Amino acid sequence: MAKPIYHSSIEGAQHGGKGLDGFLKFAKEAGAAGAQPSNYMLEEDGSDGSKFRSASDIKDAFEKNGLKLDGVSGHCAFWVHTSAWTGTKSGHAFIHGQNQDKSPEELEQWYEDYLLRLMDLCAELGIKILPMFWGVSHGWELATGYPWGFWTSPDGGDLNKEGDDRFVSKTAKIRAHAKSLDIYLAHEIHPGTAAMCAEEFGHLVEICDGDETLTVNADPSHCWEGEDWETRFTHQAVKDRVYACHVKNFVVRPNVPLRRMDGNWRNRAMQFTDLGSGDLNMVRYVEMLINIGYPNRYNKIMGTETAPLIAETESNYRDPDATAIEGIQYVRDQLCFPVSEGSFEDEMGA
Repeated sequence: MAKPIYHSSIEGAQHGGKGLDGFLKFAKEAGAAGAQPSNYMLEEDGSDGSKFRSASDIKDAFEKNGLKLDGVSGHCAFWVHTSAWTGTKSGHAFIHGQNQDKSPEELEQWYEDYLLRLMDLCAELGIKILPMFWGVSHGWELATGYPWGFWTSPDGGDLNKEGDDRFVSKTAKIRAHAKSLDIYLAHEIHPGTAAMCAEEFGHLVEICDGDETLTVNADPSHCWEGEDWETRFTHQAVKDRVYACHVKNFVVRPNVPLRRMDGNWRNRAMQFTDLGSGDLNMVRYVEMLINIGYPNRYNKIMGTETAPLIAETESNYRDPDATAIEGIQYVRDQLCFPVSEGSFEDEMGA
């Protein structure tokens, strides 16, 4: 009989207050087979990011709870590193306490060192695929979507070209270290990052001379403005580089501007939802992931029999824990199905 090729897992960034041990206990009790903690959960208590827990201690915590270690969510620290130069205040929640008053240059250096240490820890843990996203390397001006490109710098330069040069140089040491450890950096194509659509991700690969460490963390819930999820993840530049995934759903409220500046997120046009009631067909999404080779690619790299479907469920209305539990169980019960090894035609006339 055909076997499932996926297992149900959960992303840990939204559960930072639980700590690693509390998060793993929560994931197990909710029915997950694996978990993907955030980088913050792996820090030693009281170290404020200066030291990580030992690899053996982390492995013991997973074994104690009977869970697979499905990578580490490094999104926030990577985003701070590549966005600090802009002087953005939106990374405040991701910056360690002692770093809040550092200059952009100091933040960039601190988080570069932090990410190098995080990758060393991942290597010790046997993690070869690191979900993350690069920050706003090309500047906020290019990210607005405004129809006119006021993209000339004060000295008459080209902000696009400057952004390319900035991305290549600022990520060079990180990419080289990842390559030395056989780690793939799985960028989540996402608004407010270095690549917000499939074509932009392909451009990053191109300017980095095809760097094999540049891969993708697929997430369909960020395809809500002009590029649907199937177009994005089957794009020539993306489909063979999908090495990780999130499972997440959303709704877009009709007749509400997507770029509305409203501090009350319940008034926004795009809203995250539980998996079962959003606009996206989650079954079709995970079938597409099979078609572009994600589970086979993951299993080959990680030496596993099943690939994780990482539930990263959020809601503008539901309690966060209730939403997460629904996500874990929806993935387990609806998406981890036995995969056909042939066609129904094989049995016709037998």
